[in-house]
Amino acid sequence: MPLPPWHLHPDVWLLFSSIVAAYLLAARRHLAVTGEPTSRRAMTLFLAGMGVLWLGADWPVHDLAEGYLYLMHMTQHLLFTLIAAPLLIAGMPAWMLRALLSPAPVRRAFRVITRPLIALVFFNAVLLFTHWPAIVEASVGSEPIHLALHVLIVSSALVMWWPVMSPLPEMPSLSAPGQMIYLFLQSLAPTIPASFLTFGHTPLYPIYAGFPRIWGVSALTDQLIAGLIMKLAGGLLLWTVIAVIFFRWFEQEQRDGLDRSAYQNVHREIGAELGR
Repeated sequence: MPLPPWHLHPDVWLLFSSIVAAYLLAARRHLAVTGEPTSRRAMTLFLAGMGVLWLGADWPVHDLAEGYLYLMHMTQHLLFTLIAAPLLIAGMPAWMLRALLSPAPVRRAFRVITRPLIALVFFNAVLLFTHWPAIVEASVGSEPIHLALHVLIVSSALVMWWPVMSPLPEMPSLSAPGQMIYLFLQSLAPTIPASFLTFGHTPLYPIYAGFPRIWGVSALTDQLIAGLIMKLAGGLLLWTVIAVIFFRWFEQEQRDGLDRSAYQNVHREIGAELGR
């Protein structure tokens, strides 16, 4: 059987189409009230983020993740946390984020939870919690629990990425060196649960061991690949972002150095002219 039989997930279609519609309507209303359009780039990034979420939550990834392979469950979480979440933040204009955070209690709570150390601890606590065997078994057996855990996972990922990608000057992101250190620490954290998956000699999730085997992947091989996805694929994505931040920071430092040098040269020339 190459793929599980197709069937509609109406809750996914309804939820995600509602979010996209709300985003587009808010952008249209903002344009009508202020005359300020939402940039094409922001809309593209937000819709791409929603598309990645949709890919992970709908057929076939959802069906493979919840009834066949734990490696697809891990792929699903990687799509949600390391690809969709930063795209969503990048696609949210500042005025929209301020509107969402306008209630004072929400703003205060969000300001606290997005502090770098708290964000790091929160995201990885959710990571460990959602990969605990009893929680995994409960999520596979209950659609409401499954949905609630996915909401928690995406929310924790948005919090985790905020210190790197915040577009709000009143809640600024870290400096470039700070962002690199922060993401380096984040790249280390998943190695603990990944090690249990990669080096385990017995199935960590008995419910997945009892599912029908597909593509000739045994239960232990499934678990091994899931651990490698968490450790290697997740680490590769984070280190790619670290590399991008480093080269942008280096180029900016070079430009700033050239600008300072040019300013000093002009200053000396003016001084020499006035001294004549």
